[in-house]
Amino acid sequence: MQSARSADHVTGDRSNTPSGAFGASADSPSEPLVPGSAVVVVDDRLGDVIPAAAVPALRRAAAVYVAPGLSAATVEALDEPVAPAAEALLAQAAREPVVLFAPDLASAQVQALRGAGAALLGSHPPVGVELLDAVTVMDRLRSPGGCPWDAEQDHDSLRRYLVEETYELLDAIDQQDRPSLREELGDVLLQVLFHARIAAEDATEPFGVDEVAADLVGKLVSRHPHVFTEFESVHDAESQQLRWDELKQREKQRESIVDGVATGQPAAALAAKLVQRAERAGVPRALVAVGESPGAVLFDLVARARLAGDDPEDDLRAAALAFAGRVRDAEAAARADGQDPHGLSSAQWSRYWNTAAGE
Repeated sequence: MQSARSADHVTGDRSNTPSGAFGASADSPSEPLVPGSAVVVVDDRLGDVIPAAAVPALRRAAAVYVAPGLSAATVEALDEPVAPAAEALLAQAAREPVVLFAPDLASAQVQALRGAGAALLGSHPPVGVELLDAVTVMDRLRSPGGCPWDAEQDHDSLRRYLVEETYELLDAIDQQDRPSLREELGDVLLQVLFHARIAAEDATEPFGVDEVAADLVGKLVSRHPHVFTEFESVHDAESQQLRWDELKQREKQRESIVDGVATGQPAAALAAKLVQRAERAGVPRALVAVGESPGAVLFDLVARARLAGDDPEDDLRAAALAFAGRVRDAEAAARADGQDPHGLSSAQWSRYWNTAAGE
């Protein structure tokens, strides 16, 4: 996995390129320019791509230059000289059309041309372009000269971080905390990028983030034929879920209806998933009960909740959080009464428990 951009370029500020400025000219030019001079803003994260609007300007140009700040790979691909100083560039643009390739509007040469009335040409980056920077930063951290801790990690050592970040994301969802939701989504994305980067180094079966993304696209398209083809239609979410399971069963060539269920997930979620698979396969509800042990009783409770359309994992989490809140409220009531919560007797716990509940 290679990057065409330096680390400084990756973390640079692109906010000085106004999204609505492309194709416009600056007001109040300081010097008259001959028609055809332009600044072309290119995003070298996208590789050897120039905006289509720049092609006519390039045909008319007498000279083409590159501004400071473009990556070495982009400069090499353009194969044009570095722009002279701003004064010399303006003088030339007053005599003949000049095109200047730049990464943003920060350089003195760009500002001089724009101030003199040169057109600003460019294309808006597609949604998701910042993911390219994320991949590049991950590559830098993992490569020689990067972070020693990152370089030592493998799939196994990162397991607990994936679990932790997933639960932190669930907490942000539960709390409806949008800033935390945004941050935690990024932390989960980091785990995906990290594992993909490690997988790219495998000596026998390497694959990288591009293969991961390509497989995902293929899966989404194949499992949504009603969206991506004209030969099938699905009228509601329940029908889509059933169709999804049919396509997955055929695609994975699974022998059992419970094949593919992740057994490492929390027990309540695992039980609910197994019951869901059994229900969709037509297993009678009377067969779901599995015994009389404590675990079997818990399984039966989970099964009944799932068959009723509830999510037992979420229900159990909500009940646990409510219990934790009740404990804190009782402790607060004890402190308000001058008592140390760590030394309460059973009778005191009962009294403050009821006090916290308003009883």
